[in-house]
Amino acid sequence: MNLKAVLVGRGSMNSRQTDVGLLLLRLFAGIALALGHGLGKFPPSPRFISGVGELGFPMPLLFAWAAAVAELLGGFLLALGLLTRPSSLLILFTMATAAFLAHGDDPFSGKEKALLFGFVALLFLIAGPGRYSIDRLLARK
Repeated sequence: MNLKAVLVGRGSMNSRQTDVGLLLLRLFAGIALALGHGLGKFPPSPRFISGVGELGFPMPLLFAWAAAVAELLGGFLLALGLLTRPSSLLILFTMATAAFLAHGDDPFSGKEKALLFGFVALLFLIAGPGRYSIDRLLARK
């Protein structure tokens, strides 16, 4: 392999390297979201429910549970590559809510994690989970 191919090589979305990269990103982002953010919201605390209500959501208990499930269960499903696109959509909505409503007045550093998780979810919503996923195994059957 020459230096040009290493530095600016034309990658393919169908390459094994791409699928390994998607797998690693799915695993890290999904587990980080589930354990780092979702687990702490499960079950939703009275303080979290109150905060959801202060954002203007009707039925704050329901929406607090939806956020907790999207982060915890959605994160694990993303990591597994199971129901990747629906999970990614729920994660994207939850992260958009966090970034633009819960942290709307915060500086960029206050909304950075929500935006990053949201864009990772957007990637998997568009690209799918890749070759090394349970979704791929189910699609073959």
